[in-house]
Amino acid sequence: MAGSRHRGPQARVRSLFCALLLSLSRFAEGDGMGGDPAAAGAAGTAAAPPHRRFEYKYSFKGPHLVQSDGTVPFWAHAGNAIPSSDQIRIAPSLKSQRGSVWTKTKAAFENWEVEVTFRVTGRGRIGADGLAVWYTENQGLEGPVFGSADMWNGVGIFFDSFDNDGKKNNPAIVIIGNNGQIHYDHQNDGASQALASCQRDFRNKPYPVRAKITYYQKTLTVMVNNGFTPDKNDYEFCAKVDNMVIPPQGHFGISAATGGLADDHDVLSFLTFQLTEPGKEPPTPDKEISEKEKEKYQEEFEHFQQELDKKKEEFQKGHPDLQGHPADEIFESVGDRELRQIFEGQNRIHLEIKQLNRQLDMILDEQRRYVSSLTEEISKRGAGIPGQHGQITQQEMDTVVNTQHEILRQVNEMKNSMSDTVRLVSGLQHPGSAGGVYESTQHFNDIKEHLHIVKRDIDHLVQRNTPSNERPKCPELPPFPSCLSTMHFVIFVVVQTVLFVGYIMYRRPPSCRINARKREKRSGNENGYSLPLLSEMDENQIQMAGDDVDLPEDLRKMVDEDQEEEEDKDSILGQLQNLQNMDLDTIKEKAQATFTEMKQTAEQKCSVM
Repeated sequence: MAGSRHRGPQARVRSLFCALLLSLSRFAEGDGMGGDPAAAGAAGTAAAPPHRRFEYKYSFKGPHLVQSDGTVPFWAHAGNAIPSSDQIRIAPSLKSQRGSVWTKTKAAFENWEVEVTFRVTGRGRIGADGLAVWYTENQGLEGPVFGSADMWNGVGIFFDSFDNDGKKNNPAIVIIGNNGQIHYDHQNDGASQALASCQRDFRNKPYPVRAKITYYQKTLTVMVNNGFTPDKNDYEFCAKVDNMVIPPQGHFGISAATGGLADDHDVLSFLTFQLTEPGKEPPTPDKEISEKEKEKYQEEFEHFQQELDKKKEEFQKGHPDLQGHPADEIFESVGDRELRQIFEGQNRIHLEIKQLNRQLDMILDEQRRYVSSLTEEISKRGAGIPGQHGQITQQEMDTVVNTQHEILRQVNEMKNSMSDTVRLVSGLQHPGSAGGVYESTQHFNDIKEHLHIVKRDIDHLVQRNTPSNERPKCPELPPFPSCLSTMHFVIFVVVQTVLFVGYIMYRRPPSCRINARKREKRSGNENGYSLPLLSEMDENQIQMAGDDVDLPEDLRKMVDEDQEEEEDKDSILGQLQNLQNMDLDTIKEKAQATFTEMKQTAEQKCSVM
């Protein structure tokens, strides 16, 4: 810091000496041009660039671009424009969207320059519709021309993305002027109305695209940065219009629109500069307002100065021991603050390295205990280990021990390296050694990387040297459940059979029951005489006659008894009584054989799995 103060006057002397030599050389050139210094001065003035003054009321740039109420200072947005903290999305990537932003007040600049930084991004290879930069007499908040009004009075610079006329000359940058009486030819991309144009692809670029639009001495020039480099001054020529007449006062604006295809049109900054010729003072039409503002600011400055003097007096009264010291010694200087921050950072690094050193000692102790336990296990097992099947061999155990020794050696080396680092950091804490911050920090990062490598190697060795009996195994399959016993199976078969027989008997017609009596023979009755059997012809006649046939009383009783007996046999209870004559042992043996076969098949499938 002290060295820079001593070099300041020398630098000023050199700059003054160089300026003197430059003025002498220009004077010599004026003599060489015929001895007319005025002519030489005029030539130098013509070649000099114009003076640029930034106009904040006609500009916006992030961050903190939007206020709490969602508006942009000195600008008005309309349509589908979405302002945010770092950019303004003029038109989102949705179909048929329009948006624009315009300055609230008119600019009365004779010469001006605008620098626009924007992004046009979309998913497809072709986008639509485009973006436009305006300088018009009135605001065109909404309309069909890239989101702005048609028949404008001024000039528009169009960044057209879509090829409406099919000539394959898009994306393009087109300059179109209007006097407020001409409709824009959108179908032909304004080809007949264009004053100048150039083909530039400004979609989906890695960096934001920048456009510099300059209106100086009635000449409009457009320069474009292609978006392939972050260099803000890397502009290339696009188009130029001479003898361009525009309104003396107008609004700056930017608009965008989408159609069937859609792109995101984001504007990151819009910077406006007033240009003046060298040697001329820029016009100030609101000089009275400026004088009032100047008086207001002067009053505020004087008020703050009085407040500061009062605070100084109060501080001196509260600290009488510091009254004799100058103000520069009371407060901390920039160099002292930087040096203090460096020392605090070094102290934190020193504490971290001490903590790592303690952790390394713990790791070293763990490794020593691990090696000692392995050595004891080897000595206990002796020579019987190689002959046992499925256990670790003596050679593998030796390999593990050698690996552990190697790890111990590396850890010791790391410990020594960290000790050297601790000594280095301790030495850097002196005021004269503040230049080694970067080297110590780099060394600290190297130590952390080595620690991660050692930890990974230890975990890998632990996993590799785990005994086979302690390694996780696949879970054994549970025993196949015995979900059906023999008794349950027999009961199930009997119930199924009863239900089946009952259903058959229920569906049997009554005529079949009467015909079944033809094959039975009955003789004798309670009175002791025999009842002759009815022939088939007699029964048919009885059925045809119906209730008109009169039978003897004894014959009618026998027929009714036979009918009741047949119904009892055909009922479910009768079928259950007949089941007593079935061979249940045979059914049980078949059911057990079937169940055994099913169980063996399930066990085979489980063993395969």
